[in-house]
Amino acid sequence: MKVEKEKIRRAFKLLRALKKATAEDEKMDLVVGLGNPGKNYENTRHNAGFMVVDEIAKMCGADISQKAHRALVTKAIFNGKKIILAKPQTFMNLSGESVRALFDYYKPEKLIVVYDDITLDVGGIRVRKSGSAGGHNGMKNIIQQLGTNEFERVRVGVGEKPSKMDLADWVLSRFKPEEREDLDNAIDNAVKAVELMLNDETDEAMNRFNKKVTRDT
Repeated sequence: MKVEKEKIRRAFKLLRALKKATAEDEKMDLVVGLGNPGKNYENTRHNAGFMVVDEIAKMCGADISQKAHRALVTKAIFNGKKIILAKPQTFMNLSGESVRALFDYYKPEKLIVVYDDITLDVGGIRVRKSGSAGGHNGMKNIIQQLGTNEFERVRVGVGEKPSKMDLADWVLSRFKPEEREDLDNAIDNAVKAVELMLNDETDEAMNRFNKKVTRDT
């Protein structure tokens, strides 16, 4: 009888531990960076979201290489917050298929999507609590798949398309050497913005970073 009671006690203890672990996982926030997978697309303008998530992973000492939910994912601790970092591998236009799978599995309290924006100069970022896709196909697919645009986002400026250049060619082009310093500043600011947003300080992030980029002439 004592043996049976001990087995039951251990079973309940294990169940409580599993429930606690599940509850802790449910408190995680999801940070998704958009881009295209593969060497051919590395360091292109369309992969600005990947760059920001990679920087966060680097800061956290996390290896974002696990394949799950049609994405590369990792769990990390970012300034004391438990988060999931993800880079969809579906190619940009189908980003929502991966984000929906990630969202359904992890059930995050907060979703933050980081992506490129051709309406902002290189070096600029914009923080938003919600909004339309603004013509961005990756965001359009995410909104369609989730059935809502009520999630936070950070837009990273990649520069306006030259008048005689095709849009697809522009976003798939690589940053020029002279743009690198501005890009690095934008990535740094985007990381700081995500940090504030994870701590429910999105208004502060907007006040601090939603400013027009000025350059010395």
